[in-house]
Amino acid sequence: MDPIADMLTQIRNAQAVQKDTVDISFSNLKYEIAKILEKEGVVEKVEKRGRKARKKIEIALKYDNKIPAISGIHRLSKPGQRVYKSYKDIGRAKGGQGIVIISTSKGLMTGKEARKQKLGGEVICEIR
Repeated sequence: MDPIADMLTQIRNAQAVQKDTVDISFSNLKYEIAKILEKEGVVEKVEKRGRKARKKIEIALKYDNKIPAISGIHRLSKPGQRVYKSYKDIGRAKGGQGIVIISTSKGLMTGKEARKQKLGGEVICEIR
Protein backbone atom coordinates (compact mmCIF):
# COMPACT_ATOMS: atom_id res chain seq x y z
CA MET A 1 0.00 0.00 0.00
CA ASP A 2 1.43 3.36 -1.03
CA PRO A 3 -0.23 6.31 0.78
CA ILE A 4 1.39 8.94 -1.46
CA ALA A 5 0.17 7.21 -4.62
CA ASP A 6 -3.31 7.02 -3.03
CA MET A 7 -3.19 10.76 -2.33
CA LEU A 8 -2.18 11.57 -5.89
CA THR A 9 -4.91 9.28 -7.25
CA GLN A 10 -7.53 10.95 -5.04
CA ILE A 11 -6.51 14.37 -6.40
CA ARG A 12 -6.52 13.07 -10.00
CA ASN A 13 -9.97 11.46 -9.59
CA ALA A 14 -11.47 14.50 -7.85
CA GLN A 15 -10.31 16.74 -10.70
CA ALA A 16 -11.71 14.30 -13.28
CA VAL A 17 -15.22 14.83 -11.87
CA GLN A 18 -14.53 18.55 -11.17
CA LYS A 19 -14.93 18.49 -7.39
CA ASP A 20 -14.11 21.70 -5.53
CA THR A 21 -12.27 20.01 -2.66
CA VAL A 22 -10.81 16.64 -1.75
CA ASP A 23 -10.22 15.25 1.77
CA ILE A 24 -7.16 13.09 2.33
CA SER A 25 -6.14 11.25 5.49
CA PHE A 26 -3.40 13.15 7.32
CA SER A 27 0.29 12.42 7.45
CA ASN A 28 3.15 14.90 7.70
CA LEU A 29 4.61 13.78 4.35
CA LYS A 30 1.28 14.17 2.52
CA TYR A 31 0.77 17.56 4.15
CA GLU A 32 4.22 18.76 3.01
CA ILE A 33 3.51 17.57 -0.56
CA ALA A 34 0.17 19.40 -0.49
CA LYS A 35 1.85 22.60 0.81
CA ILE A 36 4.34 22.45 -2.09
CA LEU A 37 1.42 22.11 -4.53
CA GLU A 38 -0.21 25.16 -2.92
CA LYS A 39 3.03 27.17 -3.00
CA GLU A 40 3.52 26.36 -6.70
CA GLY A 41 -0.05 27.45 -7.48
CA VAL A 42 -1.49 24.12 -8.72
CA VAL A 43 -4.09 23.92 -5.93
CA GLU A 44 -6.01 26.80 -4.36
CA LYS A 45 -5.71 26.07 -0.66
CA VAL A 46 -4.48 23.38 1.76
CA GLU A 47 -5.81 23.08 5.32
CA LYS A 48 -5.51 20.65 8.22
CA ARG A 49 -8.90 19.58 9.57
CA GLY A 50 -9.94 17.57 12.62
CA ARG A 51 -7.96 16.25 15.56
CA LYS A 52 -5.91 13.19 16.47
CA ALA A 53 -7.14 10.04 14.66
CA ARG A 54 -9.63 11.97 12.52
CA LYS A 55 -7.13 14.44 11.09
CA LYS A 56 -7.61 15.19 7.40
CA ILE A 57 -6.02 17.39 4.79
CA GLU A 58 -8.54 19.43 2.82
CA ILE A 59 -7.27 20.48 -0.59
CA ALA A 60 -9.21 23.07 -2.61
CA LEU A 61 -8.61 22.21 -6.26
CA LYS A 62 -7.88 24.80 -8.92
CA TYR A 63 -9.54 25.06 -12.34
CA ASP A 64 -9.20 27.41 -15.30
CA ASN A 65 -12.46 27.52 -17.30
CA LYS A 66 -13.35 24.04 -15.99
CA ILE A 67 -9.93 22.69 -17.04
CA PRO A 68 -7.95 21.26 -14.09
CA ALA A 69 -4.70 23.06 -13.20
CA ILE A 70 -3.03 19.64 -12.90
CA SER A 71 -3.00 17.85 -16.24
CA GLY A 72 -1.09 14.84 -14.93
CA ILE A 73 0.40 13.43 -11.74
CA HIS A 74 3.00 10.68 -11.97
CA ARG A 75 4.50 8.82 -9.00
CA LEU A 76 8.15 8.09 -9.76
CA SER A 77 9.66 6.54 -6.62
CA LYS A 78 7.57 3.66 -5.31
CA PRO A 79 7.97 1.45 -2.22
CA GLY A 80 9.12 -1.45 -4.41
CA GLN A 81 11.46 0.64 -6.54
CA ARG A 82 12.98 3.78 -5.08
CA VAL A 83 14.34 6.39 -7.49
CA TYR A 84 17.24 8.57 -6.32
CA LYS A 85 18.93 11.29 -8.37
CA SER A 86 21.78 13.70 -7.84
CA TYR A 87 21.07 17.38 -8.33
CA LYS A 88 22.71 17.23 -11.78
CA ASP A 89 20.33 14.51 -12.95
CA ILE A 90 17.07 16.04 -11.74
CA GLY A 91 14.98 16.59 -14.85
CA ARG A 92 12.44 19.23 -15.60
CA ALA A 93 8.81 18.14 -15.80
CA LYS A 94 6.95 19.24 -18.92
CA GLY A 95 9.88 21.24 -20.27
CA GLY A 96 10.17 23.34 -17.12
CA GLN A 97 6.41 24.01 -16.85
CA GLY A 98 5.75 21.14 -14.41
CA ILE A 99 6.96 20.40 -10.90
CA VAL A 100 9.20 17.61 -9.63
CA ILE A 101 8.94 16.97 -5.87
CA ILE A 102 12.09 15.61 -4.22
CA SER A 103 12.78 14.38 -0.70
CA THR A 104 16.23 15.65 0.27
CA SER A 105 18.24 15.69 3.48
CA LYS A 106 16.82 19.20 4.08
CA GLY A 107 13.19 18.12 3.60
CA LEU A 108 10.77 18.08 0.70
CA MET A 109 11.30 20.61 -2.06
CA THR A 110 10.78 21.14 -5.76
CA GLY A 111 13.37 20.01 -8.28
CA LYS A 112 14.18 23.64 -9.05
CA GLU A 113 15.01 24.39 -5.39
CA ALA A 114 17.04 21.16 -5.10
CA ARG A 115 19.14 22.08 -8.16
CA LYS A 116 19.70 25.57 -6.73
CA GLN A 117 20.86 24.18 -3.38
CA LYS A 118 22.81 21.38 -5.11
CA LEU A 119 20.91 18.65 -3.26
CA GLY A 120 19.95 15.25 -4.61
CA GLY A 121 17.47 12.82 -3.13
CA GLU A 122 14.47 10.59 -3.70
CA VAL A 123 12.21 11.74 -6.55
CA ILE A 124 8.70 11.48 -5.10
CA CYS A 125 6.49 12.59 -8.00
CA GLU A 126 6.09 14.73 -11.10
CA ILE A 127 3.17 17.12 -11.60
CA ARG A 128 2.33 18.39 -15.08
